Amino acid sequence: MSRPVIGIIGNSHMANDTYPVQAAGVSNIEAVADLTGAIPLIVPALPKVGAIADLLTACDGFVFTGGRPNVHPSLYGHEPTEKHGAFDPDRDAVTLPLISECVARAVPIFGICRGFQEFNVAFGGTLHPEIREIPGRINHRMPPDGTLEEKFELRHTVSLTPGGQFHRLLGKDEIMVNSLHGQGILDRGERVVIEGLASDGTPEAIVIKGAQGFAMGVQWHPEWNAVADPVSRTLFIAFGEAVSAWAQRRRREMGAAV
Repeated sequence: MSRPVIGIIGNSHMANDTYPVQAAGVSNIEAVADLTGAIPLIVPALPKVGAIADLLTACDGFVFTGGRPNVHPSLYGHEPTEKHGAFDPDRDAVTLPLISECVARAVPIFGICRGFQEFNVAFGGTLHPEIREIPGRINHRMPPDGTLEEKFELRHTVSLTPGGQFHRLLGKDEIMVNSLHGQGILDRGERVVIEGLASDGTPEAIVIKGAQGFAMGVQWHPEWNAVADPVSRTLFIAFGEAVSAWAQRRRREMGAAV
């Protein structure tokens, strides 16, 4: 039997400041390749490339990656400001309906950083452009200087809801995570369940209520050093198992229909 395919949502970039490209971080690709048992496939975040139905046919699960551009605030009823930074409306047009359709069809999805925020917006939630400006919050942004290892080092704790999906999966009440985000959840979406909080109250781990498939999101970056980090490793392995189970179920159903 062929291996399942996990779509990794790409981001728009300018190569040499002149040539537009769609790309995904190598750490995302390697985390999927090394830990899920699936084939990683970069999915261009361009709505004209393929309909949502086509993406669901091509892939058995999706990783909604981090990215520098933010979800456009008009999609959750807010006015854009300079603090919101750059936007990528093409990615918004792909990811938000894809998230909703994946949950409806029980297709496994894993949201990371921007992907975590997309989960919230897809289900009616809002975002704050600068979490550090909320009284009592810490600075969650990536350190401006240092090596990649220093920028992605573990920086703060996340407390997990007792008995929640993350708690059951990781077997811990508290974990250490990296932190490279400026904005975050303000109001949670209707079906969004917050299962992990930083010490300052910032939401860091969520699941989608009533989802029949794997639908977990994290505000940090578990793809970094995923094989060596126990938390990251466990999350990606669990995601891979869910993708494999979904792929087998889909193939059985397709075979029965022939």
